[in-house]
Amino acid sequence: MADALVKDLPRDLPSFLARFRTDTQCRAYLVDVRWPDGFRCADCGHDRAWSHHRRLIEECRACGKQHSILAGTIFEQTKTGLARWFLAIYLVTSSKGGISALELQRQLGFRSYGTAWTWLHKIRRAMVDPDRRQLDGDVEADETLVGGRKPGKRGRGAAGKTVVAGAIEAAPSQTKKRELGRLRLATVASAAGADLERFITANVAERAAITTDGWSGYKGLAAAGYDHHAIDLARSWGEADQRLPAVHLVFGLAKRWLLGTHHGAVSAKYLQRYLDEYVFRFNRRRAKSPAHGFARVLQNAVRITPATHRAIVAAGAT
Repeated sequence: MADALVKDLPRDLPSFLARFRTDTQCRAYLVDVRWPDGFRCADCGHDRAWSHHRRLIEECRACGKQHSILAGTIFEQTKTGLARWFLAIYLVTSSKGGISALELQRQLGFRSYGTAWTWLHKIRRAMVDPDRRQLDGDVEADETLVGGRKPGKRGRGAAGKTVVAGAIEAAPSQTKKRELGRLRLATVASAAGADLERFITANVAERAAITTDGWSGYKGLAAAGYDHHAIDLARSWGEADQRLPAVHLVFGLAKRWLLGTHHGAVSAKYLQRYLDEYVFRFNRRRAKSPAHGFARVLQNAVRITPATHRAIVAAGAT
């Protein structure tokens, strides 16, 4: 059913506007997303329902239980029509570099910048698949610092910057170049072993072969069950970006994206959500149609815990 939801989607903006012009059209598609295998009553298990015309509710024909289409989704308690939400998701996912809250405000005609900002953060939350698979195979991992220029010492202990850990599937190809697979990026409290190991175990399968530099923070990976290869940069006479080219490539691209699309104006509190968006885009860089990203966000949007503007502001990256 998931493939059918993608095939049913238009591949350009004019056809998208025709396909999802009205809230009724969007509602029908969202019902298919919420019940991809067909409606099933949560109480009695019956597979037929009445669709309310004035309320976004599906009512079981057997027992009368009402199922909200929006409850438990990123659209919960919204006062805006679904057509506008669908357009916002399409604009965000179809843009190669993404769009800022200011641009989304302009495109959708929001009076408030805060509304556009909140919508973008809700969409970014839906860019993370709650059931995504861990990285596997050959993996490169390292950490970097993200933030503006700050006085003081450089390197892993630099003040005023955020430590970002990264891991990417990077298997050698027949042409001796690295075939880049899926990516994971996450803010971590520090470059200490406990924080880095927590990131690795959450994002990389134990059977993976993982390569890092010789930093002491990665010494515990072998004991954790990983096939760990540490490169001693001091002895290998190689720079980190040459010895770990894949992960350093994506570090550079992600920082360039933060500077280009968001002008570097991303606070540490919300950085994780921006990293989630970058990972989402990177992992779908070979998609032939923007419909794939749009469909995936909608599929995740009905499966994640909803969050209000107040909760997003209070929780930050959590």
